[in-house]
Amino acid sequence: MATKQSSRSRRASSSRQRGPRHVEAVLDPTWQNPYAPSSAERQSHLDAAHRYAMRRSLPVAYAGAALVVAALVGMVVSVWFVVVALVVAAGAALALRGASARFEERAAHLGDEFLGAFSTGGTTKDRQRLVTVLDRLTATFGVDAVNAVIVDDAGYNAALVPNGASYSFFVTSSLMRDFELIELEGVVAHCLARQRLGILARESMSALGNVAPATRRDIAGAGLAYRADEVAAAAIRYPLGLAGALRKCAREAMPTSSFFTSAQYDKWRFVWFNVWSDRTTRDLSDLDDVELRALALEEW
Repeated sequence: MATKQSSRSRRASSSRQRGPRHVEAVLDPTWQNPYAPSSAERQSHLDAAHRYAMRRSLPVAYAGAALVVAALVGMVVSVWFVVVALVVAAGAALALRGASARFEERAAHLGDEFLGAFSTGGTTKDRQRLVTVLDRLTATFGVDAVNAVIVDDAGYNAALVPNGASYSFFVTSSLMRDFELIELEGVVAHCLARQRLGILARESMSALGNVAPATRRDIAGAGLAYRADEVAAAAIRYPLGLAGALRKCAREAMPTSSFFTSAQYDKWRFVWFNVWSDRTTRDLSDLDDVELRALALEEW
C-alpha cells in the first residue's frame, strides 16, 4: 500500500515538473542598435571636423617653423636667438590654434551666410505646417532651438544649418507646396538625424573656402546622407514617407533659375538633403544618390 502511494506521489510530482521551463532572458551587454548613433560614431565625426580645421591652418604652422629654424641658425651669432626661437615657436602655436578656432567658429555660424543667399517665401499655412512638424520631431531627436526658414526657390531641398547656439532649418517653398505631410516629416527627420550623428560641423566646413569638389566630399563624409536616412527612418518608424520624398527629388527636373544649379550650391551641396540636385542622371554606385537612397528605404 505504501509503495502504491509513493508511486502515485512520484507520478504527480513528475507531471508537475513537465510544464514549460522558464528561461531567464539574457541581454548581450555589448549589443548596439545600428540605427541609433553611438557616442563613438558621433565623436569620430567631430574629430574629423577638428582635424580638417587644424590641417587648413597648417600654413601658419609652416611659417612659424621657418622662423624658428632661422632663429636657431642665428645662434651662431648670439645665444639670444635661442630665446627668439622659443618666443616664435610659442607665437606660432597660438596663431595655429587661433586660426583653427576662427575657422570652426565661421562654420558654426553658416546659417548667417545662408540667410543672406535667399529671399523668404511660402505661405502662412506652409509655415504653420512646418513649425508643427519641427516642434514634434525636434522633441523626438532631442534638438533644441531650431528656427524655421522657408526660402523662395523652385527646387526641392532642405538643410539644417548651425547658427551659433541655435540651428536654422531651411526648406524651399516648392517642397512645402508639393510634398505630402508624411514626406515633409521624412525630410525634417533626415536633417535632424544629421545633427544626432554629429556630422553638421564637418558638413558646414565643407561649404567654406575654395577647395576641389573631391576634397569637399571627403570633408563632409561620403555616404553620410544614406546613413542619416537610416537613423531618420528608424526614429519616425515610417521609411516610405522619406522614400517618397527622395523619389520626388529623383524625378524632379531642376529649373535653371533655381539656386540648386548655381556655383554657390556646388560649394554648399553637402549641407543639403539632396546633395545632387543638379545631377541629370542617377548613379546607383553612389550612396548619397537620391534614387539609391529611395530604393534602400523601399526595401525595409
